[in-house]
Amino acid sequence: MDGLGNKQVMADNIRYYLRKNGLTQKDICQALGFKAPTFSDWVNAKTYPRIDKIELMANYFGIQKSDLVEQRPSVRSSDGPKAKAHALIDQIPEDHLDSVMDYMEYLKSKEDKK
Repeated sequence: MDGLGNKQVMADNIRYYLRKNGLTQKDICQALGFKAPTFSDWVNAKTYPRIDKIELMANYFGIQKSDLVEQRPSVRSSDGPKAKAHALIDQIPEDHLDSVMDYMEYLKSKEDKK
């Protein structure tokens, strides 16, 4: 695992999965029994969580531990529009996906009528 131990990568990934799931730091602290100052230190790249805490977060988010400890691939400007759209969809909170899907279906229906 390349990024193991990288506090900034971990912090970025935790924030990403919080945003993606429409959660706050308080939500996850309450759900997993983390102390707020400790979790805040992880999110602000001041400290790095122990592997048991990483595993708890991964299970909570429904992801692999590597999704938290490894740097997420970024979309390059040379990637096509579909790749960029796919990467953006991964960043949309779950509670907004229905609206996004509705809009995508609307656009597709307009295209089908042509």
